[in-house]
Parts: sequence; structure tokens; C-alpha cells
Amino acid sequence: MESSERQFDAVVVGSGPNGLSAAITIAQAGHSVLVLEAQDTIGGSTRSAELTLPGFIHDVCSAVHPMAISSPFFRTLPLARFGLDYIQPDAPLAHPLDDGTAVIVERSVQQTASGLGRDAENYTKLIGPLVLDWPKIQSLLTGALRFPRHPFSTARFGLVAMRSASGLARAKFRDVRARALFAGMAAHSILPLEDVPSAAFGLVLTITAHAVGWPILRGGSQKLADALASYLCELGGVIETGQSVNNVDQLRADSLALFDVSPRQLDQIAGARFPSGFRSRLREFFYGPGVFKMDWALDAPIPWTAKECARAGTVHIGGTLEEIAVSERAAWNGIHSGAPFVLLSQPTLFDPSRAPAGKHIAWAYCHVPNGSTVDMSGVIETQIERFAPGFRNRILKRSVLLTSDLEKGNANLIGGDISGGAAYPGQFFLRPTWRLYGTPDKKIYICSASTPPGGGVHGLCGHLAARKALRENF
Repeated sequence: MESSERQFDAVVVGSGPNGLSAAITIAQAGHSVLVLEAQDTIGGSTRSAELTLPGFIHDVCSAVHPMAISSPFFRTLPLARFGLDYIQPDAPLAHPLDDGTAVIVERSVQQTASGLGRDAENYTKLIGPLVLDWPKIQSLLTGALRFPRHPFSTARFGLVAMRSASGLARAKFRDVRARALFAGMAAHSILPLEDVPSAAFGLVLTITAHAVGWPILRGGSQKLADALASYLCELGGVIETGQSVNNVDQLRADSLALFDVSPRQLDQIAGARFPSGFRSRLREFFYGPGVFKMDWALDAPIPWTAKECARAGTVHIGGTLEEIAVSERAAWNGIHSGAPFVLLSQPTLFDPSRAPAGKHIAWAYCHVPNGSTVDMSGVIETQIERFAPGFRNRILKRSVLLTSDLEKGNANLIGGDISGGAAYPGQFFLRPTWRLYGTPDKKIYICSASTPPGGGVHGLCGHLAARKALRENF
């Protein structure tokens, strides 16, 4: 019998990490589940493809996975059995500066601090206790809003986290190196660094660099989606690609439906089943800046002035705290920065399987206004050349993805927003509404990055949504 003719207990729309995690959770509970994916390949933001030249495997969106390796849900799954292999670069991160040196984040807090001059002790005092507390505070940061299991550790984190990144950096650090390092960490929030809670993002990423590392996946991020899919199929789940769901009436009315989609999409697909007030809240959900993404096929590694940058899987390019703050604020104000903060990954230094022998790839993006149509490739490459003169001479071919290209490949990336919606205070805890994963229709749930705990490759949005759906329906 074809799967489309079968009746399933649940249908999940979307095969990103959250959709696959929702489906696995349902299948583990003994229920039949079908995953429908509009694209021809599964994975959502964890796809990999030959974007430049044959044999050069690039990550289409996500590339570095501290949230995946630390995910409480993924850790319960036998994903290694299905080929998932994390690679830890020699150092999680490098942040080059104009004096020809770079701040290197090592796995050790103390080793990292030793490169921060006068701020060595300040860094150790701030970050060291939080790294030790990570097992206690992680459950709060990687789950739905609830009373913390470890209130004292949570309070210690909250006292420093619920503030602006620029304010925290200036309060805790005296010199350029430590301030620049923290600014780059906090810029992952895609928030202005003067806004709360940008410091929380900076702290979490700094903590994870020490506690679990910033690994890449051998063979590309697609391997995570493939491993999740293989395990789901082993549990009896079914996946169909090339199946676009534009109206909830395409699904059987008696099936539980979980949507790994954004609030705007949920309103378009299932809005007819919701009261007007709930539809208004879905439509009012705010999307943050987008990203402009580039990939390169290279004939040699990036020629960093600070040679130690070659030890890092990820490189933050943007200079000082002040420069990064200007760049991040610009995107929020509808301005394209002439010197953008650039997040770069150089995976083939640690995973040569992604390129022909002796060749390399690099992946990078910068933040731009939501829905931007401006080509930022020139300014991105100029920023890289600033710290790696001769970079352009090593480019064999480049791939450019505008915000519209990203959204075309993954409809969840509204206007190029890769975080499932802006993480400002009004949408930080209760997203997309106070119902979190639920809707007024008890058969319809949302399980995307627009629900807690938000963006990142961890599968927890899907897992937690599925648990709620199971409690309320079976």
C-alpha cells in the first residue's frame, strides 16, 4: 500500500531537524507517523550540496554544531550507528584582529584566558563558573519555559545573561581582545549588541565552546538529517519528499498534524481552523534580519595573517566590539554594512572528505536587512582579505545565496531569517504565542524554530512539541 493511501496516527510537515525529531518522538511512543517534505531532499537547514564545483560539498545553511552535540534529545538517539560522526577542530574559534594576531578560543578556559592579557583573570572569573554549571543550566536553556531544577546555578547565569552584550563586555573586560571576542559570540543572536538578551547568546556560545566544543559533521551537515531519517525509518516512520502541503485540508482530518513551519506559514496553511485573534498573533510574529550566504571552492587553505586561525573550525571576522556593534545594528535599521561582521567556517582543514585532494571549501555569511536583495559578496570578501591577504587569489568558484535564495530552498527562512523569528524579549520566552507549541485546534501543533528553545540545530522544538501533542491526544 502506498503511504499516501495509509492512515497515520500523526503527520509531520517539514523534514528539518525539528520535524524529524517530532516524528521520532511520536514513533518511539508506538504511533505511526508520516513526514511530508516539500523539497526533493530532506534536512531543512541541515542540507549539504555541491554548490560550486563537482566534488566540493558545502553546507547550505548550518555548518557548525555545538547545539547538536549538546542536545539532550539527540544524545538519547543511536545516531552514530547511522553514520553520524562529529569532528572537533583543534580550536573551536579564532577571532583575528588588525594587529596581525588572533584571539583563540581553546577548549580550556585557562588556555583561552592566557591569550587575553589583562583580562585573563576577568575571563576566568566570568566564564569558568558558568562552564562548570553548564550541566545544571543547560536544561533551562534547551527546553520550554519552566521553573529551573537548579535555581542557584540558573540565577548565577541570569544575573549576567539578561543584559546587553556591549554592556556586559564593557563591564567585565578592559581590553580590545576580550571585548571583541565576546562581541563576536553575541552577534550570533542576530540582535543589536546594545539590546537585551544579546549577552545570553554570547555567554551560551562561549560556554559551549569550552564545555562541548564547536564540532562539524564528517561529510557535511546533511549527515545529521540522514541519520535522523534512518533512525525514524527503523522505527517504522515514513518520509515522502516533493510533497508540498499548502492547506491543512490536504491531510486526513483525524490525524494529528505537527508543522515544522514558521508562524506565517502556519497561518497560510491552517488559518481557516483558527479564531481570528490567534491568526492575528501568528501574523504579528516578527522576523529579524536575514543573512547573505557565500561558499567558495578554494585551491588552497585561507592564507590568514594570524597563522593560528588555521587551528579553528570557525572564524569571526569583524574586528573590534565597536565595529561589530555598528554592523549588527545596521541590519536592524535596514542598512547594509560596508564592513559587515562575517561568520566563517573552514571545514576541510579538519574534514578533507568534502573536497578533492588538496582542495578546500569555505562557508560564510553576514547579517542583512530582512528580505535584502543586495549582493554583499564584494564586502564579505574584502573583510576576509583584511585578515587574509591573497584570499581572492585562491578562489576557484563562488556560490552566492541571497535571502530570497535561502527562503526558496527552505520556506521557513522568511526573508532570510535563519533563527525562526527575532529573539528580542517579547519573543524570547513565549514563541510564537503563549500557547507555545499548541494552537486552538487540538489536532494541530507547531514544532519549528519559532517555538522554544528557538533557533539552532538541536531538535528540541520538535521533540517538545511532539511530547505535548502525545500528552493531549493519546
